[in-house]
Amino acid sequence: MTLTTNNGQLTTNDLPEYSRAQLALRNGQDRDEIWVGYQGLIYDVTKSRLWRRGNHYEHWAGQDLTRELQKDAPHTEHVFDKFHAIGRLK
Repeated sequence: MTLTTNNGQLTTNDLPEYSRAQLALRNGQDRDEIWVGYQGLIYDVTKSRLWRRGNHYEHWAGQDLTRELQKDAPHTEHVFDKFHAIGRLK
């Protein structure tokens, strides 16, 4: 995945790394940010009305959702195209 900036290209390797503990704090309950992990990247879903309370159906924010979404999500991974990757999961 490559992210574009006004100055050119920014790769995912340029994103900051966050631990699972740091991700867990962005669950929509402890802080205002709502983040989810997917395939090694962390996405900010704070502005999504579907994640308002830190959950989306039976999925909870603040964690890596890779396995859950690969098993039972009715949509493809392209659902993350509308969100910004803000970091990498350590």
